[in-house]
Amino acid sequence: MNESDHQNGVPCMRTPRSVTEMPYVSQTLPAGLASLYMLCKRIYPDQCNPLQATTVIKYWLGGPDPLDYISMYNNPGDRMIGIPPHWHYISFGLSDLHGDNRVHNTTNGSDGPSGFGFELTFRLLKDSSETSPPTWPARLMQSLAKYVFRTGNTLYAGDHVSWHCGLDGSESRLQHMLMGEDPQLQVTVTPHGSVRFVQIVGACLEELQAVQRWNGPGVLQILKRHSVTGGSWLITNMRRGESMFDVDPSVHDEIAEGIKTEGSNLCGISAHCSWEESNNRCDKALVYKSVEHSMNNLRIINNSRTPNGDLKETDGNSNYNSCELSELTQEQYIENVHLTFNLEAGLLLPFVLKGRIRHGRHFTFKALNSNATITFVAPSVSGSLVSDEKPFVAQGSWLQVLVPNSFLDTMESSLKFLNEPVLEPLPKTINWPDRNLTITINPDKL
Repeated sequence: MNESDHQNGVPCMRTPRSVTEMPYVSQTLPAGLASLYMLCKRIYPDQCNPLQATTVIKYWLGGPDPLDYISMYNNPGDRMIGIPPHWHYISFGLSDLHGDNRVHNTTNGSDGPSGFGFELTFRLLKDSSETSPPTWPARLMQSLAKYVFRTGNTLYAGDHVSWHCGLDGSESRLQHMLMGEDPQLQVTVTPHGSVRFVQIVGACLEELQAVQRWNGPGVLQILKRHSVTGGSWLITNMRRGESMFDVDPSVHDEIAEGIKTEGSNLCGISAHCSWEESNNRCDKALVYKSVEHSMNNLRIINNSRTPNGDLKETDGNSNYNSCELSELTQEQYIENVHLTFNLEAGLLLPFVLKGRIRHGRHFTFKALNSNATITFVAPSVSGSLVSDEKPFVAQGSWLQVLVPNSFLDTMESSLKFLNEPVLEPLPKTINWPDRNLTITINPDKL
C-alpha cells in the first residue's frame, strides 16, 4: 500500500445520522465509490482530501490487497458527550465499488448487498502529540479483507476475531478484535446494493473469552459503559491496560448470569480440528483434518445470525451455515468417532456444552483451510441428521455429533480439566467407550 499525500482540512463534527440512500454525484469516479465518498463527506465536510492508503497494484490486476482505498479522517470528538479526539479509518473495496465484475461477480442493484455487503471502520484514540494518523490500522484492515475474500465469510456486529498479538505489533494487551456497528456510518444504499459499516474494536483476552462464553453484543454494551474501555463510540486505545473486569468486577456475575439464563449465541468457530472414524480397518477409515497453519493465525468466529443454515433451532435463534458444503455425499453412519482439537478450540468445549447444548442448541467447529467440520447437536435441534440410534452421521467431510441429555453431566465432568488454571500435560485423550467417542486435545503448537 502507498500513502497518498493529501492534507487534512479543518475537522468538523456532525452528529450521527441514519443514511438510507445517497445521491450519486461523480461521473469520474465509479458509482459505488462515489456513493461512499459522498457519505463520508456528509460527516467530514471539511476533509475532502484525507490521508489515504491505496494499493499500488489493484486487486483485479493481480495485487495482493483487496481494499482499493482506506481513508483516515481526523475526528475531533465531543468532550461534552465524552467522545475524545480520534482517528477514523474507513475502507473501500469489500463492497462493490465498480459494478462491472472486475472484483465482485454479481451486482444486486439496490435490492441486495453490494459485494460482501459491508466495509470496515476503525476508531483509534488520538495521541496529543500526533499530527498524522498511524498507518498500521490500514494493514490490519487489509488482513481482514483478505480473509473475507478468500473464505467468503462476512463480518457482522457481534462477531469477533482471535488475533493473538498486539493489533499494532506492540506488546499491547489488546490482541483481539470485536466487531461493532459504526456510530456515525449507518447502512447506505448505492447503485450496486446496500453497504453496512462494521467497526473493529480492540479487545483483550478476557473480553474475547466473555464473547465466546456469552455473546458479542452483550460484551460490546458493557465496553460502552466506561470511557477507558472505549466509551459509547467504542474508540480503541492501544495503551489500555485495564479490562472491563478490572474496571467493574461485578461484570463477572453479570456475564455468569447471562450464560445461565440465556446461554451463548456463539454457534460456530474456525479452528484447528479434525475427525476420523475409529476402527481397525485403517485402509477404509474416514479421516478429515485441518491444516495446522492459518493466515496470520486468523480465526473469525460468527454468532448465530448467519442467514442460510442447515440446522434449525427450536429456540428462535437464527440459523447457522456451518461450512460451504459444496460436495455433499450420501449420509453415512459412523460407529466410532475420534475428534481432535487444538487447545484454543478445546478450551471452548465446556462452554459449548454449558452455553449451547444445555440450551437445546448446536455448535460447529470448522477446520481452518480444509472442509472438515464438526457440529455438536442437542437432541431438541430440528433438521439434524443424527438420532439416538445414529449419534454420529457424516455427510462428506461434515460430521454431526449428538450429545444426549443423559450424557451431558458425564461429558462436562470429563472435560472439567479445561476449566482449571493449570492444565494437565498435553496432548490429552478422553475416551467414553460406552458412547464410542474419543476426544484428543493437542497443544496449540506441536
